Amino acid sequence: MTSIIPTREAAMALFKKYNKTESLLKHALAVEGVMRYMARKHGEDEEKWGVIGLIHDLDYEMYPEQHCIMTRKILEENHWPDEYISAVLSHGWGLASDVEPVTLLEKTIYAIDELTGLVVTSALVRPTKSVMDMETRSVRKKWNDRRFAAGVNRSVIEKGAEMLGVSLDDLITDCIMGMREVAGEIGLKGV
Repeated sequence: MTSIIPTREAAMALFKKYNKTESLLKHALAVEGVMRYMARKHGEDEEKWGVIGLIHDLDYEMYPEQHCIMTRKILEENHWPDEYISAVLSHGWGLASDVEPVTLLEKTIYAIDELTGLVVTSALVRPTKSVMDMETRSVRKKWNDRRFAAGVNRSVIEKGAEMLGVSLDDLITDCIMGMREVAGEIGLKGV
């Protein structure tokens, strides 16, 4: 069977088939927003990067113990290209997947997936509850407090920044800028 080039609409429909919680949808939209921002920054295919960002946690709600394993199965059954599947699975490298990030796209999703969670949490404790006025130093102030956003794997973010050859501050800045573009959709436009 020939693979298809998935559209955003197809990716969203598939995501919503397997995920019902608002928090997971907002996370997917945040990652999509940052991936689109990063694609434009690097002159890459924004649609492709966005679709991969949107679908990356496809199986997480229904199959948390089989995260990435079921995503591969579902995407293969839906005739997604191997390149897309590999990129999606690379975000879980070393945690839920053995697919090492190699391409710029893969390294980017690996680096920013966890980081979006830290940015969201940092924004929610601000008086404005917004990413629109947030700066990198707001996230950095929380970085060493391991109780703050305790579920965020900071070592993955650090490893991702290193893979990309960028500073942690630059990665955080890019993440914030990408999330600003979808702030309304993810509930971080402000009060």
